[in-house]
Amino acid sequence: MAHILIMPRQGNTVESCIVTDWKVKTGDVVAAETIVCEVETDKATFEIPAGKAGTVLALLCESGDDVPVLSPIAVIGEPGEAIPEEISNKGTETQKDEKETPRRDAETQRKKEAEESTHKNTEKQKDTDFLCASVSPCDVSLGASPRARNLAAKEAMPLEMLPELGVTGSGPGGRIIERDVTAALQNRSPLTAAAKAVGGRTIPAVGSGIGGRVTTADLAAGSHFPATPQPQFTAEGKITETPIKGIRKIIADRMFLSLAESAQFTLNSSASAVKLQEIRSRIKIESSFAEEQRLSKISVNDLILFAVSRTLPHFPFMNAHKTGDSIKTFERVHLAVAVDTPRGLMVPVIRNANLLSLTQISSEAKRLAAACQNGTANPDELSGSTFTVSNLGNLGITSFTPVLNTPEVAILGVCGIEMKTVARLEGEACKCKCDCGCDCCCSRIHFEPQIGFSLTINHQAVDGAPAARFLKALGEAVAHIDLLLAAG
Repeated sequence: MAHILIMPRQGNTVESCIVTDWKVKTGDVVAAETIVCEVETDKATFEIPAGKAGTVLALLCESGDDVPVLSPIAVIGEPGEAIPEEISNKGTETQKDEKETPRRDAETQRKKEAEESTHKNTEKQKDTDFLCASVSPCDVSLGASPRARNLAAKEAMPLEMLPELGVTGSGPGGRIIERDVTAALQNRSPLTAAAKAVGGRTIPAVGSGIGGRVTTADLAAGSHFPATPQPQFTAEGKITETPIKGIRKIIADRMFLSLAESAQFTLNSSASAVKLQEIRSRIKIESSFAEEQRLSKISVNDLILFAVSRTLPHFPFMNAHKTGDSIKTFERVHLAVAVDTPRGLMVPVIRNANLLSLTQISSEAKRLAAACQNGTANPDELSGSTFTVSNLGNLGITSFTPVLNTPEVAILGVCGIEMKTVARLEGEACKCKCDCGCDCCCSRIHFEPQIGFSLTINHQAVDGAPAARFLKALGEAVAHIDLLLAAG
């Protein structure tokens, strides 16, 4: 009996997969482990094996098709073996449609040609009747075809102005036809919608609007065409249109639904980055010891992830999901990290981050990022997060509005480090090198590196004040990251 290959379910949340590339064709002989096609979801790319040795009897979808999970995609069996009835019926209907489509197209084409022939005969008769009439150059509108007059009226093109644009009637007896009006329009600057509504007999060759468009003010000025039309250039230049499909379409739909289904609200803050930079500097300077302790690859982002994982347990309402009319909070922190890949944005998950050490968080974050870049991340590594961190600081971004990774109720945007003025509190130690305490160099205002944070919350589940308290606590944890690391 023929083997029907179905689209496997790639995780509980995946409803369909896009077939990106077929590796076989009908008639090919395959083994059970032969890869027949590649598919992708909004998470990652997967390869699908044949599942049974035999001959490919039929491919039931094409590259680029978005196929629901558990739907048939191919039939594998012995050469000449009958395709299962439910599949063959589907194929018969498809073949019937394929046969009927050219037939309908041919019939439609014949009808179209007949209508065009009738129209041409009518126009020819009208042109023949007009041959006996003389066309006056100063009253050319009397010698224009109906289609030419309609186009001229639509584009606010006075037919009397065609000779000034170097255009004469090319129809029988010098009659103006539609292509003559089209040629004249190419020699004239485009009009704005308001200018078309006003119209007029005197339209300038070059307008004062964007891209040389003629405006109502230009018409009011009453300027005339010059004797020699000037070349016109459009402001648009080359335009390339790319259809939104595949993973890009899935991401677009999810972003839209996230904004449509939640009340998103963003708070911005900053924290001292002095300790962050000191730790990074020490790791670079003491590279041999750092390498021995597996600290050499620790980044500022890893330190932020560690601070987030230790702060969230104190604010369980931030480590939560909103589904329908209920809010589910989590004891464990499953931390999602936004990763930019050639295929689009992906968010792998560091599981139980609140129980991992700094080196473990760093190692897992880099492993998951590499898997996303290579397209080898599995569905379990890309689902089940409770809180998300998106870092654009390395691109110089100082503030942004991250979009919720629903059903999560919060997402943290990490921004760049900037030098900002900070007030020195009463009794606080001098910040300058001389440590003399005089007013000349020990001002109460000094500059300090600060890292920015943008926290987006779902206002349906979290209010602004509690979210602000979480952001303040996170800032303090980052400012004293050395003490946080010592506490574990």
